[in-house]
Amino acid sequence: MAPPQSLAAAALAATAAAVVFSSLLYRRKCGHLATRVRELEATLAAAVEKAASERRGRVRAQQSLRRALALSEKEPRADEARPAKAAAAPASYPMEPIGTVQSCFSTRNGTPRQPLVVTLARATVAFDPGRVPAAALEGLASYSHCWILYVFHLNTDLDKMWKDPARSKLKAKVRVPRLKGKKMGVLATRSPHRPNPIGLSVAKVEAVDGHAVLLSGVDLVDGTPVLDIKPYLPYSDSVKGAAVPGWLEVDGALAVESIHFSEHFISALPLCWVHAQKQSLYASADEFQDLIKQVLSWDIRSLSQQIRPHQVNMETETNHHYGEEADENQGDGACPGVIYHLHLEGIDVSYRIDQGSNIVVEDATLLPGAGNQNRHGYLTWRDKLGSSGL
Repeated sequence: MAPPQSLAAAALAATAAAVVFSSLLYRRKCGHLATRVRELEATLAAAVEKAASERRGRVRAQQSLRRALALSEKEPRADEARPAKAAAAPASYPMEPIGTVQSCFSTRNGTPRQPLVVTLARATVAFDPGRVPAAALEGLASYSHCWILYVFHLNTDLDKMWKDPARSKLKAKVRVPRLKGKKMGVLATRSPHRPNPIGLSVAKVEAVDGHAVLLSGVDLVDGTPVLDIKPYLPYSDSVKGAAVPGWLEVDGALAVESIHFSEHFISALPLCWVHAQKQSLYASADEFQDLIKQVLSWDIRSLSQQIRPHQVNMETETNHHYGEEADENQGDGACPGVIYHLHLEGIDVSYRIDQGSNIVVEDATLLPGAGNQNRHGYLTWRDKLGSSGL
């Protein structure tokens, strides 16, 4: 039997050999790993450089394409006379709407001329889920107001403007309601008939739900295409001491004298409301009637509508001045035969207005197709609004 010293020495030698062998294996693995890391780093660097090269190539290609398009637009066609000096072609920036307005205003007539004038005016902006994910609206509800950029899609000259812009002439001056028909430079007004039919409005953010935003105080007609929404920032968007022309400083220039609801209207509205309430943005017929009163508190008639009924009386006064006879029915200036219509939430509201700007709302009838549209109604927003409502 071997002495204990020999066994201990053998065990120590075996342990040392195992340590040396393990160390060699570890170093070998580390060498392989280091080589693999260097290979991966080289592959990554090559991929990054390739992506950067492709990006630079795309940018150069786009720049070349723009230059080629500009040159092609400068060159006249064979059947056209060559101009003395070709003007540089402007760049084009095609855009597509990201959403659509579902407004209480069914038509342009009655839609406020400015935002926040009718505080009860409500609309839902329904965004296209394919272009605007719900995450894009996160945080918007924390703002009290927002800006809406949109297209004046009901302008009658849009087809001519977009299909043949060279033949679409800009009207440099437009008639201004506050100036009783006098003209002003279009870029000094908020007329919808602009070089580019783009509108800008501010509205109150009431609620956000998924791909939709509920707004109030709007001046947007139903179906308006929305290009963008931006939060309103009081510290930069509100300008202290901002000046406007004197004709804009006149308070109540378009305000009416009084509004009265006839008994027939009061009895007709609940019958219409039974069909309209499901998709309406209003909680009750009474609240809807308050909306009507706010809208009609401003004279929403066009300039021609304002002038035509009273023009008869102006002529009558002129005839009397020259001693000529006039029709007795033209003497009071009330024009009782003129009935105006306001379309809200699929309901046709008819009213009369006399020469003293006193309005009588006479009837309410349901418009064809009302209640058959897929819209965000009050019930959609009720839970988001809570017990306080709107």
